Amino acid sequence: MTTGEENSITDVPGVSVGHVTLIQGAGPLTPGRGPVRTGVTVILPHEGNPYKEKLRAGVHVQNGAGELTGALQVMEWGIIETPIALTNTLNVGLVHDAIVEHMLEQNPDIGDRADVMLPIVGECDDSYLNDIRGRHVKREHVLEAFRVAGRKVIEGSVGAGTGMSALGFKAGVGTASRKTASSLGGYVLGALVVANFGNSPECDLLVDGVPVGRELRSVVNRPRKDGSIITVIATNAPVNSSQLRRISARVPLALGRVGSVSSNSSGDISVAFSTAGGISFPDTDSASMEAVNAGVLDELFRATIEASEEAILNSIFMSDTMKGRDDNVSRGLPIDDVMKMMRKYGRL
Repeated sequence: MTTGEENSITDVPGVSVGHVTLIQGAGPLTPGRGPVRTGVTVILPHEGNPYKEKLRAGVHVQNGAGELTGALQVMEWGIIETPIALTNTLNVGLVHDAIVEHMLEQNPDIGDRADVMLPIVGECDDSYLNDIRGRHVKREHVLEAFRVAGRKVIEGSVGAGTGMSALGFKAGVGTASRKTASSLGGYVLGALVVANFGNSPECDLLVDGVPVGRELRSVVNRPRKDGSIITVIATNAPVNSSQLRRISARVPLALGRVGSVSSNSSGDISVAFSTAGGISFPDTDSASMEAVNAGVLDELFRATIEASEEAILNSIFMSDTMKGRDDNVSRGLPIDDVMKMMRKYGRL
């Protein structure tokens, strides 16, 4: 399918992304002090106030060994009402608290004349490279990520992806987008991932069906944990909450394309939202929107799979080798070798 202008989740009008990356120190781990290889990534769903203009959303859990705060409310009501933040596992609480403070400042009526809200924060475990016990992402870092959010999305070892690895290689944040045919609305769908999964001895990485991991078995990493992946899908198609849940449920097909088996210890969680037809406060009736027809929905399913697959691969291709705590190393993908393989298998 055709990509958007930036080939990014921010091709969906109104969506913006901000990172804060924290890299400090080297050598042996001193819990609470470093080395630090972590960060935070925020996705702003539109240019306004998401509490005042909520958006329809859906969630899918392929394997639940992970966390996405606020997911139960999305499942129940089919809406999101805060920005989405991604970080490391032990920093979820601090990032959640920072979003609460941010939303309270923007909305003095929350918890008084208006309902409370539940921020959406996803996580992956970066403890192979990072002093995760130090919980180095603070309130000011979350607020800075909001401040710098824009349309240009840096990929690789940045923000929440700083200390992550996937499918045997250094990984991080990746994004991509696809457009439906003009005859099917010309809608845009974008994906953003924090990839930290599939670090198994089987070396499962696939690129366009080519067994890259097996071919590079001698140089892949051996991280001690399998990790997780959080995927955020955005679209401007006028889809309802049920359709968004079904869209988010297509992400695992992309995981299979790149070699994932959704192992026991992996948190494979996806959340999807639509910027079309926001729900004005205080109306929370998310069922009144007309759904797109099956032809458009099929195109959005395909767009989800293609964009998610490319976002995962981008998270790996855009990440360089990184040394972290205790001199643990996550090696970057040797791209020149991969290009030779792609020619060998007739892909180039």
